Order: sequence, then C-alpha cells, then structure tokens
Amino acid sequence: MPSTDLVIVRGLRAYCSNRDRPMPTQPSQFAMILRKHLNNSRLVGVRQFGFDRVIQMDFEHGGGRLSLIIELFRDGNVLLLDQEGVIIKPLTHAKYASRSLKKGVAYAPPPEAIDPRGLSGESLNEILSNSDHALIRTLASRVNLGRIYASAVCSIAGIDEDSGSNSLTEQQKSSLNIALSKMLDNLDQGEGGNIWLSDHESKDAWNSAENESDRDSAAAGIIEFSPIELPSMNESMRESTSRLSDAYDFIFGSHDAAAFIRREEEKLVEAGDRAEDESSKLSRRASQQRKAIEKFNQRAAITQELGKSIQDNWGHVDSILTQLNNAVEERGWLDIADIAHEVEWLDSVDPAKHTVVAFLPDEDGEPGASVTLEASKTVHQDAQRYFEEARAQKNKAKGALEALEKTERSKKTADKKAAREAASGKLKSRKRARKFWFEKYRWAILSGGHLIIGGKDAKGNDVLVRKHLSTSDLYFHADLHGAPSCSLKLRDGLVPSDSQEGLIPKGVASMQISQTLGEGLDDARELDDSVISEAAQMAVCWSRAWGSGGAAATAFHARSSQVSKTTETGDSLARGSFVVRGERSWHKDVPLEVAIGLAVVNGVPMPITGVPSTISEICERWARISPGREKKEALANRISKSTGLSQEDVLSCLPPGGCSVDDKGLIIP
Repeated sequence: MPSTDLVIVRGLRAYCSNRDRPMPTQPSQFAMILRKHLNNSRLVGVRQFGFDRVIQMDFEHGGGRLSLIIELFRDGNVLLLDQEGVIIKPLTHAKYASRSLKKGVAYAPPPEAIDPRGLSGESLNEILSNSDHALIRTLASRVNLGRIYASAVCSIAGIDEDSGSNSLTEQQKSSLNIALSKMLDNLDQGEGGNIWLSDHESKDAWNSAENESDRDSAAAGIIEFSPIELPSMNESMRESTSRLSDAYDFIFGSHDAAAFIRREEEKLVEAGDRAEDESSKLSRRASQQRKAIEKFNQRAAITQELGKSIQDNWGHVDSILTQLNNAVEERGWLDIADIAHEVEWLDSVDPAKHTVVAFLPDEDGEPGASVTLEASKTVHQDAQRYFEEARAQKNKAKGALEALEKTERSKKTADKKAAREAASGKLKSRKRARKFWFEKYRWAILSGGHLIIGGKDAKGNDVLVRKHLSTSDLYFHADLHGAPSCSLKLRDGLVPSDSQEGLIPKGVASMQISQTLGEGLDDARELDDSVISEAAQMAVCWSRAWGSGGAAATAFHARSSQVSKTTETGDSLARGSFVVRGERSWHKDVPLEVAIGLAVVNGVPMPITGVPSTISEICERWARISPGREKKEALANRISKSTGLSQEDVLSCLPPGGCSVDDKGLIIP
C-alpha cells in the first residue's frame, strides 16, 4: 500500500494524498523539530475547533502527549504544543489583538465564531430579524456557513436567496431552520466527496481515466466540489469520491505537488542560478554606484537650495527663532512641543534636541518647504549647516564617482579574461555551498533526460532505497556482490535549457533540472526499452565488473515494491544489503562503456555522464570511457585542466577503476 502524506497548504487546505513527491534535500528547521518530537509517536485523536478552520492532532509517545495545531485561515500557521498546551515551535510567529503565537506561550485559539450546529431556532430567528442584508449574505457571514452552503440551505428550504433576512415569514423561518439541520446532518454523516464536471466531454474523460496522469488532466474539467450534494449544481454532472480528501487531491494534488517540486528546485539551484561571475558582480556594483552618485547629487542640490532659502527668508526665520526662544523661556520645551501643531509656521518641535521643524513661505506667502532650525543658533548658522551638508554630499558623490571609474576598469579586465577563457573552451568552476541532491550518489543521464542514481557505499545504498526509490521508480543491480543499489527515476532528470545561451563557450550543453519527466506514465517500466538498457549498463559500469578485465557483465531490475530490508524469516540485513522478492528482469552481456560530456546544469559548470549514444547527442564535447590502464585520478586531472571543471567533480563521474579514453573533443576541443 502506498504511503499517505498529510498535505498542508497554509491558510488554504489540509488533505491526505498518496502521490509520490520528492523528499526535501534539506529539511526546514520546523520539519526537523517535528521529526525530533513526533518521531515514533502514535496519532490518538483529531478534532476541529468548533466550526472554525482550526484542526488539532494529538500524538502520544513515551514522553507524554503532544499536539499539532493547523490553522487554515488568513496566512495560516502550524504549531507544535506540549502536553500543557504551551507552544514548542510555531511555523511562523504572529501577534494579533487577542493572542500571541510564539515559542513558550500558551496557545490561544482564535475568537470562536458561531457554530451553526449548536444554533437554536430562536437564535437563528434573532439573527435573521436583526439583519438588513440579503438572506444568503446573512447565512454566509452571520451564521458562518459560507456562500456555497448558505445557497444550499436556501435551495433546500425553497426560499429565494436574495430575499431580505428580516422580511421572512414565520413559515419561511421554520423551513430554513429545518433545511439547515438537514444539511448539517448530511455534513456530519458523510465521509465521501462530490465533484461536478463542466460538461459531458469532461465527465467522459473523467470516467475513462486509467491512471493518475489521465485523472489529473480530466480534473481540469471540475468546476465545484463538496462533501454534500449541492442543489444548485447539475446532478447529471456529479461524480462521487470515497473520501473528501480524494476530491481535494484530484483538484489540487498535482498543483500542490508541483509547488513542492518548484520549491525544492529553487533550493537545488541556489548555488547555480544565483551564482554570479566576476563581470556580473562588477556590473551590479557599477549600477549601485551610479544610483549612489545620483542620490548624493540630489541631496546636495536640495540641501544647498534649503540653505539659500533660509538666507532669502532671513526675517521670517529670525522671527520664528526669536518667538521660539521666548516661548521656551516662559513655558519650557515640553509645553511648546504639545502646542506646536497649532502654530501655522511650525511642523514639530523636538525637546530633546532643542530643534524645531519650520515652514518657509512659498511664492504665494503660504507654508512651503520645511527646514530644521536649532534654537541656539542664529539664522546664518542654521543656513551654514545646510551648506556644509551640501558640501558633504558633493564629496560623497565625488568619492562614489572615483569608485565607479575603478569598477568600470575592473569590469573591462574581467570581460577580457572571460573572453579569453571562452575562446579556450574552458569553463570557470564555481565554489558551491550546496550541491545538487543527486551528486551525493553516483549519477548518470539516460535517454529522455531520466536520471539513474547509485549508492557510493553501503550507507548510500540504504539512504537511496529509503529516500529515492519511489513506487514509480525501478531498482537496478549488477549481478555481482557489493554492487551499488541503483534507482531509475521516472520523474527526475535533466532537460535542455536556453537560459545560459550566450554565456557559455561553444560546444557546452546547457541543461536544467526537471522533476516532471515521464508525463502520462505511472511507472518507469513503461519507459522505452533503450532507457531500461542504458540504466542496466550504468549499473554494471559502477560495479567491480569495471576492473575485472571483462568487456561485459550482467544486471537485473525489479519493481521498488520487490525490494525489502527484511528476510522472509523477519531478520534484518546488514547495512547496504537488500532482498529482492519475486521475478527479476535480466540484462545479459551488458557492455562496460560510459561517456562523459561537458555541460552547464542550472548555471553550474559540471561533467555529465551516461552511455555514449546519449551523451554524444547532448554534448558536442565528450569522451568515450572504457576499462583501461590509466588511473582515473590522472584522467580526471587531464579533463579538469582542459575544461576548467573541478577535478573532484570529474573524478566523481568516472567508473571505479582504470580507464581508457577515446576523446571526442572533451580534452582537445
């Protein structure tokens, strides 16, 4: 049975889904805290706070009881509580008028809204009588039903939803009360869901869907869904689901999974797309310096003009200063600050700094530009302060201009260097704080861009099978002891990209990571035979068959569900070992031959490996690698020097043993 995920889209929805989705390469801090506290816990209860969009999930473990609160309104939140109801960790800290959501504070639910399930007939009549709005609006907001279910109640009661709430007859109120009770009973009793499709064509597509991909395509025709039947919808276009979560998953599952994938891709490419070469950094710096120069010159012009305006309005400013000092002497700074807004020519007073913001007269004699005056200074001194500030801004502009000229010289040098490197065919390797998730394993690209990954050691085998062998993937293994466990990924791979066009040397392939391959397929077994064969070839090339002296080897593949860590007797196997139950698909006389090519993946220069037929189609510069006598460290050094790639990256792509090279432009362009 496939695993079930609880999908929480903050502020919007929470539902269960059986879709495959990639594991995060780096769990968030909040996820790690949840794992720490809830690992091996047992879910013992789920409840809703009244009729509000707040869910509480209770867990039990050896340390006591913990609760997870899911708030599905506004921006949403998820909070972990201890057994005393104190917040251990919120997904996001928030502060509202009536409550605060932060670590160490007792959780307080939002102010309780009306629960229509506990609303008496008298209370409903009172709400209706006191409302001046249309019936549907009153039921939606005041009775907390929302517009869809408010409309359903009106239809069941046979009352026009646009009727005035306070103009209903006693008979209509009684019918409305009965209809409300009937609808709420249906809500409490039902576990399934209902969906409505837009037309017969959409309904036919829905009913003929044979797999998840077909169902996702047909879901585009869904126009409404609900846990109950809605009188306003066309009954002939209705289909039922066994669970309400299934309806959510049909409608939102593909989108939500794609959103998850997009976030993961953004993390994966952080070191690539966000990386800047020297020329880009200098261009950005020059742009910032130009903006700074403009800002300094503007400030200089403004302060210079204000200083001149103070001099031009000498009598006006002197009068303000004289009256201000007299008032301060009589009443004090604090009293003057309180009444400053009542004086036409004053904007504000700062008692701490003994300054006043005053208005200068414009051309019409009305309050215009404002200036800050120091009470202890003369008019001349206040004007001089503005002139000095203008000179300081001009000096800053001069310094920024000199820095800009230096930056532009450096950029010219960097551009010339980049041009020389491009002409040489070398790529500039980048230091990366984070590598792509698949680089933790042996990896290769197959026909159609699909990835196959293999463990580098026993621990890597365990992690690979546990985290990266999903129900839609295939398990590959060479028929040799100690060979790596391999996973052929249906969804994950590399696809061509034009985002780096013009930024990389000729002959270098530009690729980007994709996690949406295999469209229309549910299982990697449905991939072309060529892809399956290539995966088997990489599995044997990563095994000790490479250094055995032979030219071919044998491998097999199996479904992910056939792979187990436990023997039939219930015993656990050693690290890196697995049992494969059931029938295996064998690949005999698999050639020991790989290829390595030069590419840029999501902006990161790196080698890519695969079988020669695939790499030669993707890369203009590549080399065929066969078992041989040259040490792979020496070969990696040669490739690194000729391409500019990191020697470590090249070494990780080479098979485990001596090599022989048939260069196709990788080493000598």
